Amino acid sequence: MRIATWNVNSITARLPRLLAWLESSGTDVLCLQEAKVAEAQFPFDELREAGYEAAVHATGRWNGVAVLSRVGLEDVVKGLPGDPGYEGVQEPRAISATCGPVRVWSVYVPNGREVDHPHYAYKLQWFEALRAAVEGDAAGGRPFAVMGDYNVAPEDDDVYDRAAFEGATHVTPAERAALASLRGAGLSDVVPRPLKYDHPFTYWDYRQLCFPKNRGMRIDLVYGNEPFAKAVTDSYVDREERKGKGASDHAPVVVDLDL
Repeated sequence: MRIATWNVNSITARLPRLLAWLESSGTDVLCLQEAKVAEAQFPFDELREAGYEAAVHATGRWNGVAVLSRVGLEDVVKGLPGDPGYEGVQEPRAISATCGPVRVWSVYVPNGREVDHPHYAYKLQWFEALRAAVEGDAAGGRPFAVMGDYNVAPEDDDVYDRAAFEGATHVTPAERAALASLRGAGLSDVVPRPLKYDHPFTYWDYRQLCFPKNRGMRIDLVYGNEPFAKAVTDSYVDREERKGKGASDHAPVVVDLDL
């Protein structure tokens, strides 16, 4: 079984690439973030023609998450129970579903913006709600994973230059403590292998030639419970999909499971 996570950065803008990638990669389940489209405009028909069901939680702004599956799609839960909301609004940042033998969450963790910004406090509160929501499945006997754009680099090696992020979000002790707390619920980091260079970055800014210079970050993560981690046979960052005109600024992270 092959599952993946990908911040597609607008499914409308990236639909031809997405459909081509699903076919070429042989992915069974895809956790997708930043759909940037309302559910009513989501390309259900095109995905169905490609053999995929879709569970979607989106409102058409800059958020939006989905799970695409060709091995079944059941027990869908939209939203994060206990979501603290931002400025009175619960944003579409989480969706979970059972796909064949695996249950997955697709998550798009708040960016945090700046350390002294209210969005940063919201990010930390959101992490607390996520941990509470997943701890039951994390401790269970079914393969389970929380996959998506976490907007946190777990270690200093997960950014191209730690000094370049001094005083910025994505690398602060509080954010990394939130990741550690999530792992403490019974999850482990399924670290992918890079297809090029020596570190599996998953995101490269569009600006300042970050991608060709490999100035990246590893912020798209797969956190799996013990049954999930034991079933992993391979994992890699599909860096090739970050290349070319019209690419997302994130690359897919692919995980192969023996189930």
